[in-house]
Amino acid sequence: MEALALARVQFAANITFHILFPAITIGLAWILVYFKAKENRTGESRWRDAYRFFVKVFALTFALGVVSGITMSFQFGTNWPGFMETVGNIAGPLLGYEVLTAFFLEATFLGIMLFGRKRVSNRVHTFATWMVAVGTSMSAFWILVLNSWMQTPTGFEMRDGQAHVVSWMDVIFNPSMPYRLVHMMIAAGLTAAFVVAGLAAFRQLRGDKTEGNKTSLRVGVWLAAILIPIQIVAGDLHGLNTVEHQPAKVAAMEGLWEDTKGADLLIFAWPDEEKRENRFEIGIPKAGSLILTHDLDGLVLGLNSFEGEHPRVAPVFFAFRIMIGVGLLMLVVSWAGAWAMRKGRDAPAWLSRTLVAMTFSGWVATVAGWYVSEIGRQPWLVQGVLRTADAVGPVGAGAIAISLSVYLLLYLGLLVAYVSVLFYLASQAATGHIPRERERLDNPLRPQPARA
Repeated sequence: MEALALARVQFAANITFHILFPAITIGLAWILVYFKAKENRTGESRWRDAYRFFVKVFALTFALGVVSGITMSFQFGTNWPGFMETVGNIAGPLLGYEVLTAFFLEATFLGIMLFGRKRVSNRVHTFATWMVAVGTSMSAFWILVLNSWMQTPTGFEMRDGQAHVVSWMDVIFNPSMPYRLVHMMIAAGLTAAFVVAGLAAFRQLRGDKTEGNKTSLRVGVWLAAILIPIQIVAGDLHGLNTVEHQPAKVAAMEGLWEDTKGADLLIFAWPDEEKRENRFEIGIPKAGSLILTHDLDGLVLGLNSFEGEHPRVAPVFFAFRIMIGVGLLMLVVSWAGAWAMRKGRDAPAWLSRTLVAMTFSGWVATVAGWYVSEIGRQPWLVQGVLRTADAVGPVGAGAIAISLSVYLLLYLGLLVAYVSVLFYLASQAATGHIPRERERLDNPLRPQPARA
């Protein structure tokens, strides 16, 4: 493989691994705020127990997110120097704002949230939990501002081959930013909801009948049931925005080659880029135009209108269907779960097993959606401004291949370890080991039983 392809694969591997963890922490931080608020209002121990378990999940996830984010940022200089050379006047400050307003905020209050429960007042501990949630969301905001600007750049002008800001308001609130921000924040909430529900269901299957675990399971399922219909609406609005600003991406998502009025919605097909046609098409007549234009006979532009200026079709086409398929599965499972647990009923065994299997389903949908967004922008790194091939650095294919291999092995090991530790913590909590150990850790000055 040539250096450009390897550099793209390496960045894709890094961003894929990194996005797994913010996808959980963004939503989980606000779930912890909810647990804390309910504990403060009701004084019930079940909310405290739920908070105590999932704050450990948050801590582990946050740590891996920070480490993988630092690794990813180095690639801007090693593999993609043309990116910062061309748009660094915009990308640099936005990344700086992310660090200043989000990372410092999270880092400052994270220690209080994790270890200060017995050392500070409840009011301060509650405030720290809020600040971590706000910081996590602010981090997502600035990253999505930059990514959205790369998709729909506005508020700048080119001078001597470099982008210079004309209006920061137009840069920040570019045409796709509101849709991408809402879509990603809801995706994070759904991802966290299924992690909470899946781990709680695993504990229940291990015999944990505590009220704290039942509460966690119920919150996870109901949150998912509420968010998934909102996500469907947000996704539709995001799609309409993409039709307007990135029609080539939409054509690849739909596998549509010719400009078509009354386009079918393809449930399945096998895009053949060499012949520029699809094989094995299964579609719903005119449904594509209805969804994309809200008109049964609406015109949808095809890939042949963008020949040489559109992404590879198959990855975008299939990633989009994976995202939609997992989203529909989330809808069915969460609504079935909410119905099964109505009026305070315990989750039946079939639901618990299903939720355990879907613990990380949000990862699948989020990564698939991210691939649609990023691969769908090709051949542009910054839409209409900077081509991907013009931003790649001089590092040779051999060097990239070696570092890529190391990254993949390391990430695979870390991912297996992360998932294993989460289920280990859930297993220990189910047998009652975690609460006793946690009480000692929360108050190290508390006298400990004498050892023989």
